[in-house]
Parts: sequence; structure tokens; C-alpha cells
Amino acid sequence: MIYRILAVVAFVAVIVGAVLLSGQQRETTTQTTAEEPTQDLGYAARKAELIETGPDGHPIYRLIADIIRQLPDRDIVDLEQVHLVFRDVNGNVWTARSERGQLGQDTGKVELTGDVHVAGVLPGTEQPADILTDRLGFDTNGQILSTQDPVILEWSGHRLHAQGLLASLKDHRLQLESAVHGIFTP
Repeated sequence: MIYRILAVVAFVAVIVGAVLLSGQQRETTTQTTAEEPTQDLGYAARKAELIETGPDGHPIYRLIADIIRQLPDRDIVDLEQVHLVFRDVNGNVWTARSERGQLGQDTGKVELTGDVHVAGVLPGTEQPADILTDRLGFDTNGQILSTQDPVILEWSGHRLHAQGLLASLKDHRLQLESAVHGIFTP
């Protein structure tokens, strides 16, 4: 009989010990998981549209892309097959399209690359203009278009070739940087 009581006590001790040890392991696992930093994986989207609004709630620009990919460690959003629509200070609508682009987070700067085509009405002229280049930066806050690459400006039936362009839509100024070639005839 004593053997039976000792066997029952030993069995109960094993069960209690197993429960206590498994409880401690669960706590250790929970603490280890809670201490690990969470990693931001960023985001990606297809056929997406980003709209930046100003303090008045009106859109500053609309950016539409076939693929948008944000990588958290770079503070840049990568874009593919980009279409950008914005208004200048006079309310004229400008459009830009390119094969690729990058949007700096919280900078208001968009970099377009690959067959960049910009179309809009030049301030003060009321004439449509097309800007063609392979790389173009757009500062949405300052409304400044710029490139150091070769550029073609088609305006009022004329075509100008240049190396570099700076267009300040707020100041109604367009400047071709260097190596300007073109013919204007009345």
C-alpha cells in the first residue's frame, strides 16, 4: 500500500513540475517576442494614385503609377509608368509622364526618368509647350522643373534643343541652360 501512495505522490509531483516548467518557458518566449523590434516592411501597390493636397485642401498634384513601391529604409517611393498632373499658380494644368520615377517622402520632390514628356501652357504666353528629356526633377513646393540632361522644348510651332533647363512656373520664367539650338522665323 505504501508503494501505491508513493507512486501516486510521485506521479502528482511530475505533473505539477511539468506544469510549472512549461509555464516558465511560455513566459520566457513571450518576453523574447515582446522585446524584438518590429520591422516596417513598407508598401507596394498597382494602378495607384497619390494626391498631395495643400493647406487649403486643394490638390497640389496627382501622381498615378502602374506600380508604387515604398522601401522603409530609403525614404523614397519608387514608381513605374508614371503620370503626374499638377496646376501652376495661374491654374494652368500641366501633365508629365515617364517610364520611372521616385518621390522623396516629405520633400515634395519628384524625379522622373526615361522618356520624360511634360506638356502645359507657358505662363504669360498662353501657348502650349512640350518639354522632352530623359530625366527631369519637379519640386512641387516651389513649382520648379529642372534637368541638366539634353532637352527639347517645342513651343508655338518651334523646336529648341538645349543642354539643361530650369523652369520656375511661379515666377513665369523658363531658362535653357547651354548649347541652345533652334530657329525662330516670323
